[in-house]
Amino acid sequence: MTTPQAQPFRPRKILARLLRAFGTQRWWPARTPFEVCVGAVLTQNTAWKNVERAIAALREARALTPHGLRALSRSALARRLRPAGYFNVKERRLRAFVAFLTDEFGGAVARMRQIETHALRRRLLEVHGIGRETADSILGYAVGKPIFVVDAYTRRIFSRHGWIRDDEDYDTLRARVERAWAGLSAQRRVRDFNELHALLVAVGKDYCRPRAPRCAVCPLRAMLPSSGILAPTAARHERKAGVGRPQERTPSHSRSGRRLEGFLRHSERSL
Repeated sequence: MTTPQAQPFRPRKILARLLRAFGTQRWWPARTPFEVCVGAVLTQNTAWKNVERAIAALREARALTPHGLRALSRSALARRLRPAGYFNVKERRLRAFVAFLTDEFGGAVARMRQIETHALRRRLLEVHGIGRETADSILGYAVGKPIFVVDAYTRRIFSRHGWIRDDEDYDTLRARVERAWAGLSAQRRVRDFNELHALLVAVGKDYCRPRAPRCAVCPLRAMLPSSGILAPTAARHERKAGVGRPQERTPSHSRSGRRLEGFLRHSERSL
């Protein structure tokens, strides 16, 4: 629920402002849909740079396919996942996902598209180690389903603007965002949900920081309540969700900095 001091919650307006500030993010950084799935599992509770090292080790071992990954012994797979942290836990989770993908869809991510979005989501959530954020990352970025990914950056930004409570339920928040696109095509929703998620991470990393937020130069500053930040983000959500989503690769500081400077000079009027 929006607080009395907050401006109206308009996710499409948020997206429009951030696109003008940063441009499209061309996201998720991966060569194949299966690699997106691997990254979504490995990025739990670690920085993306560590995931990149683990993925590079898997690629060197020719294990970035369902068959190649299953061919590795448990110890060999865990050894290659070591850079991503919690490598024994993630070995079990990744192997469980690959077993699901192989048994249910013949190892082809593309076949998952034949299943209705929420039916597929329920099946993913039954897989060992797949939570809501991981499932939605797979659905949105690998499978191409219209679903919005909620993460710690989203919670921090939205709560500071007074649009949500710190303890807002994940699916309640996701549904609130998705309702703003009701009636639009699935293709448009997939594109916009993925872009909004990536752009919010850019804001969370560089402007809406846990400490010392840079509100004065943030592209969303005009959407803050007149009283400023309403409440700090609940740290428990960031510990639970982890940090370092793959969006840390983009936008580059130089590109986003140039665009943002021009944006802040010329676009204080409402969209």
